Amino acid sequence: MTAVTSGASPRSGDSTTPSPREAAVASRETVVPPSGRSWHRPLLAVLLLGTAVLYLWGLGASGWANAFYSAAAQAGSQSWKALFFGSSDAANAITVDKTPAALWVMSLSARLFGVNAWSILVPQALMGVGSVWLLYATVRRSSGPAAGLVAGLVLALTPAAALMFRFDNPDALLVLLLVAAAYCVVRALEKASPRWLALAGVAVGFGFLAKMLQAFLVLPAFALAYLVAAPAPLGRRLLHLLGALVSVLVAAGWYLVVVARWPAASRPYIGGSQTNSLWELIFGYNGFGRITGDEVGSVGGGAGRGWGSTGLTRLFGSEMAGGIAWLLPAAVLALGAGLWFTRRTPRTDPSRAALLLWGGWLLVTAGVFSYMGGIIHPYYTVALAPAVAALTGTAAVQLWRIRAHPAASGLLSGGVALTALTAYLLLGSSWLAPAVLVGGLLAAVALFFAAHLTHWAASLVAVLALVVALSGTAAYTLETASTTHSGAIPSAGPSSGFRPGGFGGPGSLLSTTLPGASLTALLQQDAPRYTWTAATVLSNAAAGYQLASGAPVLAVGGFNGTDPYPTLAQFQGYVASGRIHYFLGEGMTMRGSSGSDAAQQIAEWVASTYQGSTVDGVTVYDLTATR
Repeated sequence: MTAVTSGASPRSGDSTTPSPREAAVASRETVVPPSGRSWHRPLLAVLLLGTAVLYLWGLGASGWANAFYSAAAQAGSQSWKALFFGSSDAANAITVDKTPAALWVMSLSARLFGVNAWSILVPQALMGVGSVWLLYATVRRSSGPAAGLVAGLVLALTPAAALMFRFDNPDALLVLLLVAAAYCVVRALEKASPRWLALAGVAVGFGFLAKMLQAFLVLPAFALAYLVAAPAPLGRRLLHLLGALVSVLVAAGWYLVVVARWPAASRPYIGGSQTNSLWELIFGYNGFGRITGDEVGSVGGGAGRGWGSTGLTRLFGSEMAGGIAWLLPAAVLALGAGLWFTRRTPRTDPSRAALLLWGGWLLVTAGVFSYMGGIIHPYYTVALAPAVAALTGTAAVQLWRIRAHPAASGLLSGGVALTALTAYLLLGSSWLAPAVLVGGLLAAVALFFAAHLTHWAASLVAVLALVVALSGTAAYTLETASTTHSGAIPSAGPSSGFRPGGFGGPGSLLSTTLPGASLTALLQQDAPRYTWTAATVLSNAAAGYQLASGAPVLAVGGFNGTDPYPTLAQFQGYVASGRIHYFLGEGMTMRGSSGSDAAQQIAEWVASTYQGSTVDGVTVYDLTATR
C-alpha cells in the first residue's frame, strides 16, 4: 500500500499482474499529480460546506449543552482573571477540573457575541470543520487528494465527532490540535525539518492545556514515525525529537509555572484537586488515576467501580460502539495491509511513515481507553476518529489503485464486507441493518472483480461501495446531529431507542436544570451587592443558577461536591462578612465517592442554622437573615 494519486488504472486486457511491491514502486512515481490538475478542490469545498451544515444546523437546540463549561465561559466573559484560570464563576471561587484552553476560546467568543448557546457552541463546530480540512491536508501529503477526501469524509461522518463538534467539552479543541500536530509531523518527515517537528510539539502542548495528559497519547506514534522514516542520520533524528520534546514542555508548561507561582490566596481554588494543586489535578484525578481507577474525589467511588468492564471488546460492547466502532475493524485491517505492502520499501517511504503515525495513534489510544480503570465516558472515543479516518481513507484509495493484484482486490473487498457486517451488528433491529449488509456484500463481490471492468463501470462500483460502507455511520451521525444533548456525559446517537451495549453513566447526577422565573428573579435581586448571589453544592447545580441569573454562584465542593473548598470555616467567614446572599438546596454529594466532606458539613450547618423557604421547588436559605 503506497501513496498514490494518479496513474493508469488496471484494465481487463492487462497481460500481467504486478506483485504488491512492483505495484507499490510504480505507484510511488505518481505521488504528486500534475500542477494543473485541481479536480479535488471543488470536492474539498463541498466536503467542508457539508461538514459545516452538519455541525451548525440546529445547533442552538442543545441550549447550554454542558452547562458546567458554559457557566465557566460566562464567567470568563465577565472576568479576565476567570478566563485565565478557567473559573466556574466570575468571582473566582473555584476552577473547573480541567486546564482552561478550551474555555479561552468559548469565553472570548462570549465576550464578542454575548453569552448565549450559539456563541459558545459555534466555535466547536468550526473546530470540527477545521479538523476535517487539516486531516484532508495531512493525508493528501502522503497519500494523495483522493485519500484525503475520503479520510475527511469519514471523520465528518463519525458519530463521536458529530457529538463533540456540536458540544462544548474540551474534546473539540483537543482533536483539532492533535490533527494539526499530525500535519506538522508529516511536513517534518518530508525533509527532516526540526522546525515543523517543533511546531508539532507546540500543538500537542496546547492540546495538553485543553485536556491534560490525554494529549500525550499520540506522542509515541509521532516519535516512532519520525525516528523510523525521517531522511536524516539517526543522531540528527534523535536531536530533532529532543527539540520537539522541549517544545511540548514549553507549550504545556508555561501555564503550569504561572499558576504554581501565583499566590494561592489571590487565585481560585484548583477544582478537582484535594490540595489546591494543579499538579495533583494533572497527575492524580485527571492523570494516572484515570488509568488505575484510584481517583480521590471521583464520582465512581474508587478503583474498578462504576465505569464498565475493561478489555479489548470495550469499544464494541458499550455506548462507545455507537460513537466509533463503525469503521474501527476496517481501520485495523487497513493498518495491517499497509504495513505488509510496504514491508520492503525504503526506510523513508512516506506511506509507511504515515501508517506508523496513524496506526500508532490508533493502537495506543484505543489500548488506553480499553483498559483504563478510572473515569471514562463514551465521547472520549472522538480522539480515535482522526486515526480511523486516515487509515480507512488511505487504504481504500491505495488498494483501489493496485486492485489488479489479487491480494489488493481481496483486501479491499474484505474491508467493505467487514464494514457492512460491523454496521449490521451495530444497527441491530433498524430497517437499515439488512440493507447495509446485503448492499455491502454485493459491493464487496463487485470490488473483487473491479480490475476486470471498464473504467466507468469500475468507478461506479467504487462510488457505490463507498456509499454503502459509510451508510451505517452516516445514519447514526445524522441521528446524533438531530438530537439535543446536554449534561456532562453525552452519548452519540438518538436520545431513545437503539443503544449499542446499553452502557450508561450517572447522567442524572451530572445534568443541569435551569431555575424557574421566580427563583431567577430572586437571585438577580440585589446581586451586585454580593460577591456571590448564592451558593450551592455541586458545580452543575451552581451552573444552572448562574447561567439563569447572570450573577456569580459559588459551587461548594466543586464538580463532584468532594473538593475541600470552601471549608466550613471559610464558608462561615464569607457569610459573616456578607459575601453570599442565599444558599440553595438541601445539599447533595456523590454517594460512595472519596475526597472531602466539607460540602456536606456546610449544607448541614446551613440547614441547622437558617430557616429555609421553597421557591420554584428549591429550598432557599437567606444567609443575610437573622439566625
